[in-house]
Amino acid sequence: MVKTISKRVKNISPSATLTISAEAKKLASMGKPVINMSVGEPDFNTPKHIIDAAEKAMKEGKTFYTPTKGIPELLDAIADYYSEKGFDISPENVIVTPGAKYAIFEAIMSVIDEGDEVILLDPSWVSYEPCIKVAGGKVVWVPHSAGFEDAPVEEYITRKTKLIIINSPSNPLGVIYPEKFLKKIRDLAIDYETLVLSDEIYDRIVFEDKARSIAEFEDMLEKTIIINGFSKTYSMTGWRLGYAIANKDIVKYMTRLQSHSVSHPTSFVQYAGVAALKGDQSCVDKMVKEFKVRRDIMMEHIKDMGLEFAPPKGAFYMFVNVNKDSMEFCEKFLKEKYVATTPGKAFGNSYSTWIRLSYATSRENIEEAMNRLAEFIS
Repeated sequence: MVKTISKRVKNISPSATLTISAEAKKLASMGKPVINMSVGEPDFNTPKHIIDAAEKAMKEGKTFYTPTKGIPELLDAIADYYSEKGFDISPENVIVTPGAKYAIFEAIMSVIDEGDEVILLDPSWVSYEPCIKVAGGKVVWVPHSAGFEDAPVEEYITRKTKLIIINSPSNPLGVIYPEKFLKKIRDLAIDYETLVLSDEIYDRIVFEDKARSIAEFEDMLEKTIIINGFSKTYSMTGWRLGYAIANKDIVKYMTRLQSHSVSHPTSFVQYAGVAALKGDQSCVDKMVKEFKVRRDIMMEHIKDMGLEFAPPKGAFYMFVNVNKDSMEFCEKFLKEKYVATTPGKAFGNSYSTWIRLSYATSRENIEEAMNRLAEFIS
């Protein structure tokens, strides 16, 4: 028999979040009263002015190839957005990608060689590890300290460490990392001459404190790869539009990789991105206000059940300790109570009794799901 499948893809597990979401949709199609709290997707429609911009671009014939790293209008809009936040950014520091996930993939493929160590905070978003493995890197898991706002990275970093990945607000935790922790990561990155990938996809979905970028700290802009996009902030998950900001050398090689893979993001979607950044932002404020209400509802229920959870200050997730094997718990909870959740095992090695709950669903669904959870654990 011909050996057709490469080792690099055999070493990658399917996305647990998408797998569970697919099973939930299957049950729903059978008429079951499924509540899906497993997927990281806002349940709001994409704002009308963004849809209108894409439609206008299509009608104007903007449906052909664009520059590999993105149309100039969008590169300028992204540079302006970060410049307004105090960063010295030019369009040369920006590359637009088909989704923030692909920006992460390109960045890791551009800086990681075989055997390079990459530090991941445990738990972390499910797709970081596969990207590292495809690049030939070695994942070094660093479990969070109690309270989830610190981690002993200093005990795990070595001269082989090439990259540290942080995500604030965090998926799956909802945690916003405090200045003290970011300052520690900055000092380690300088001392060990490592890069930091800062995934800031939830930077606008914040309820308490401020989600600071590590790139704000002295000497870190050149050493940081900022990842961001439109999926979460503007409810554009299916549009597949993200971007990276990095030093010009890294952007150059990410662009080279993109030119030989996806060529560029969809043409008319890029014009929608310009409208998102330059247009009325009240849609974002309205969505974040609603997410906070939903978080508060869920948090009160979880507290009433006496369950431990990470401090959810941003994004739209709660990470909860159910004190049972998370994979078995999630499978049984979906089968018996028709609520889809994500096992903590999907996000690392150290939190096998925790689950992630997404409150990107209606208040009514949250109330019902929490009632079902209370029945289930009792």
